[in-house]
Amino acid sequence: MNNNALIDAIPDVSQQVFRNAMANMGAAVTIITTDGPGGKAGFAATAVCSVTDSPATLLVCLNRTASVFDAVMGNKALCVNVLAAGHESLSTLFGGKTPVEERFAAADWHYGVTGAPVLEDAMVSFDCLLTEMTDVGTHRVLFCAVKAIRENPAEKALVYYKRAYHHLGAS
Repeated sequence: MNNNALIDAIPDVSQQVFRNAMANMGAAVTIITTDGPGGKAGFAATAVCSVTDSPATLLVCLNRTASVFDAVMGNKALCVNVLAAGHESLSTLFGGKTPVEERFAAADWHYGVTGAPVLEDAMVSFDCLLTEMTDVGTHRVLFCAVKAIRENPAEKALVYYKRAYHHLGAS
């Protein structure tokens, strides 16, 4: 049996079962920002991971129906701002329906080398250009070449686990 036949023969897990299982996988909380010809936008995300260190590349998953989708696609640049403990309210602002001006007014930002907003007190910020993308289900998977990194000292990271924020620090 070839792989496509096998995929068709085994039923998919339900959306709810998958979401419940994913709640058991802790993830760093990030705010993805962009600015440029497509407009200024930002959103909270946990669907971010490294791909390779040569060249330095991150993977970001973005729902194609998200309000920020057109801005990210139009700008072709973004910054992955990794949040520290204490950024819960900022993450909530960027994860909801708050107008873009209010989102950015809640923190201090500067512009990185790509033109994307960089959070001043992020644990680490990865300033990136989009290099490749592919659609999978409801999302577009973005491959992002890291062009600059900015780090700040922070005692604890903000992680999302079991549908809640937690602080993770070195012991």
